[in-house]
Amino acid sequence: MATAATTGQRRTATTMGMNQMLLTLALVALLVAVGGAHSYTVPRDTDILLADGFFKRMRDLFAERAYEDALGGGAAAGPAEMADEPPPQAPVDTSHLDSPPKPKLVEDWPKVKHTFGQVTAVTIDLQGNPVIFHRGSRTWTMESFNATNHYQHIAEGPIPENTIATLAASDGAVLEERGAGIFYMPHGLTIDHNGNMWLTDVALHQVFKFMPGRDYPAITLGHRFEPGSSKSHLCKPTAVAIASTGEIFVADGYCNSRLLKYNAAGRLIRTIPQPPEFLSLQTPHGLALLEHLDMVCVADRENMRVVCPRAGLQTSYGEGTQAATIQEPDLGRVFDVAAYGDLVYAVNGPTSPMIPVRGFTIDPRSETIIDHWGKFENPHSITFCPNGSAMYVTEIGPNRVWKFTLTM
Repeated sequence: MATAATTGQRRTATTMGMNQMLLTLALVALLVAVGGAHSYTVPRDTDILLADGFFKRMRDLFAERAYEDALGGGAAAGPAEMADEPPPQAPVDTSHLDSPPKPKLVEDWPKVKHTFGQVTAVTIDLQGNPVIFHRGSRTWTMESFNATNHYQHIAEGPIPENTIATLAASDGAVLEERGAGIFYMPHGLTIDHNGNMWLTDVALHQVFKFMPGRDYPAITLGHRFEPGSSKSHLCKPTAVAIASTGEIFVADGYCNSRLLKYNAAGRLIRTIPQPPEFLSLQTPHGLALLEHLDMVCVADRENMRVVCPRAGLQTSYGEGTQAATIQEPDLGRVFDVAAYGDLVYAVNGPTSPMIPVRGFTIDPRSETIIDHWGKFENPHSITFCPNGSAMYVTEIGPNRVWKFTLTM
């Protein structure tokens, strides 16, 4: 007695045989209808209908074959599988969308007064303390760069003051300072899972990796004071995000408006966007990795949105597909993003008198803003403690750091 699988295979083979016969007959009829290579007659209505039916049948057969392959019962189905299949998707938990964790300002933090320069970035060290990057006595003005994005004040030398400060999570007191005589125009800062410090300098057009306790970079991306758009050049890079796998994402930045992905050794392996991606970035200003969703979310500042293309960390499947996009009228110019669980927290900056400067809670999977919080003047950076115990936001003018806790 034939098994169900054998019967299914016979049915599939019979169906495919009939389909092939129909295709052959339709093709012959179509060739007869349109004539030989050296003759031409005006097509009759029935010829046109036959041609339409032929192409409709072709589309139907392709659809049937795709359906059979998806079920695993097609004649071509066998041990060979797609080389890069998507990983199985876990059920989406949407319970957090009704009451997402809401940032609550810690009113009496910091307990000490600071006199920082333009505070451009904040991250968290391995001890849970916030670390900031600031510009000391230097400011970015209209005269800082020329029309070709070359820095105009090289002769002034690097910033003489310390530009990196570690603050105590408890009271905001300065625990450590460093970075004097290295940077010209600080911008982005992040600390990875191994305690390595990644910094961007828009005047140098470079990204640096400093290992713990080292004063010289272990990796340098870009060419010193040389803006460019080649594979080895950067132009005013803004931010860095590091995956647990060691892969490096660089937002490049004010000029090139692209995202670059490197392996852990600093070799370029992907540029975003690239064909077939339909994604146009305008000043990617901040980055956040959601590794469990295989997304890298970008503060697409001048497009006034957050976009989350595939990061390609788990699989290359889906790279180049349409990015999740969050763009609503009140979002304004998004300056930075930070990941917390399945959510993205963002801050905007001055856009128009009609758009408040504040924070946003975003669900990238539903592509919606689900909460608003905070009130700022000119925020520039946002970060979370890995354990969710605190969130920090920095501002440029006033140059300060805000601490938040999360409440349900």
